[in-house]
Amino acid sequence: MTEFIPTGTHFVDLPSPFPMKRGGELRGARMAYESWGRLAPDGSNAVLILTGLSPDAHAASSDANPDPGWWEQMLGPGKPIDTDRWFVVCVNTLGSCKGSTGPASLNPATGEPYRLDFPPLSVEDCADAAAHVVRRLGIGELACVVGNSMGGMVALAFLQRHPGLARQHVNISGAARALPFSIAIRSLQREAIRLDPAWNGGHYDDQSYPESGMRMARKLGVITYRSALEWDGRFGRVRLDSERQDSDPFGLEFEVESYLEAHARRFVRRFDPNCYLYLGRAMDWFDLGDYCPRRSGNSREDTLAALASLTLERALVIGVHTDILFPLQQQEEIAEGLARGGVDARFVPLESPQGHDAFLVDIARFGPVVREFLDELHARGAASRQDPSRIGA
Repeated sequence: MTEFIPTGTHFVDLPSPFPMKRGGELRGARMAYESWGRLAPDGSNAVLILTGLSPDAHAASSDANPDPGWWEQMLGPGKPIDTDRWFVVCVNTLGSCKGSTGPASLNPATGEPYRLDFPPLSVEDCADAAAHVVRRLGIGELACVVGNSMGGMVALAFLQRHPGLARQHVNISGAARALPFSIAIRSLQREAIRLDPAWNGGHYDDQSYPESGMRMARKLGVITYRSALEWDGRFGRVRLDSERQDSDPFGLEFEVESYLEAHARRFVRRFDPNCYLYLGRAMDWFDLGDYCPRRSGNSREDTLAALASLTLERALVIGVHTDILFPLQQQEEIAEGLARGGVDARFVPLESPQGHDAFLVDIARFGPVVREFLDELHARGAASRQDPSRIGA
């Protein structure tokens, strides 16, 4: 599997060995990251971005790489996450195939790709690896940690396992635990990959590659990333022109089918199938309620108690009414739990029609909310520097 690592990407070596939560360890592992802006002399303006399953560390363009990033409209000079104010770091998650060590990386013990010899991956491992990057960059305390989708899970694990490393948090379309619907979807995605004969128990290469399985897995994902409302408004029941129709009598007939096929084909060779399996399962395993100080056996109450135990000053939690993959109730749960622990937690439900992926495309709605939170944070930081007695006010 060929890695697609953007120019401008930097690397931090993880401790060797790097212990994994569910057993096993990594040796010679690394994390990929990119950064924007300038770190203040006192280190007070650092913001960490934790991504969803598939993005790399290239969240926005830079002098080192002018190509648009996956969050280009949100991050940069004068944008909602203003790099004239903030020193922003985005890490590629552990277990990915975009620069950080994952199942597609070479195992130093064998000289061959890890494949399924990669240790079981957890969201907590991703959080620990991200925390190591922060510390290696000389940042003792983040102004804010921002997590999107899977990154919202990683951010909560980060806060739980590394108390004091961040003062504020923005959780966007995230979750404190995996719910049955999302587990079921990811299970089907994994099954589609594993049932492709070319997957071959994880032993594929560029010549014999589980393309059909990856296409199906990606299509399932894309269907859940958007809402039925958007699918209807965008495609309706429009059929393909006769010249574009599939010759198969049960082949492509509608515009929505063509869109899914084109989207999947662009993705399948740009993300390693084994990495897809590992990261999806890591999300399914995650439940912040496992860290409840006193387990009650009630999943929701244990999750709320675990959230209440996190050490934070302020938090912004954003969700979308049309999100079926990480439904709005999960963001409301995060805000409620944090508030129980005394955090100044703001919950913002948005009406975007674009479902789970709205944070990537509906910047008109998300941008002002994030900008306002970070502007307030910047103003509070400026006031604290002028009057140290205001710190934490």
